[in-house]
Amino acid sequence: MNEMQGVRLLRRRQVEELVGLRRSALYALVAAGRFPKPIHLTVRAVAWLENEVFAWIAARIAASRPASERTQP
Repeated sequence: MNEMQGVRLLRRRQVEELVGLRRSALYALVAAGRFPKPIHLTVRAVAWLENEVFAWIAARIAASRPASERTQP
């Protein structure tokens, strides 16, 4: 099985839509090491791994909820 099977790349606008942040905020978080780094596709084009973006979103949700809320169905 190909190890890249199921890997999906998201372009910046898609990431902005998913996380609710604009370009400057995304890059500030990347620079601070608080958001996944993009992958350079070409000199001017970048993309993020979908699974890394979703993991970041899940971590933000977990951090904003008390432990007791996270264990409830």
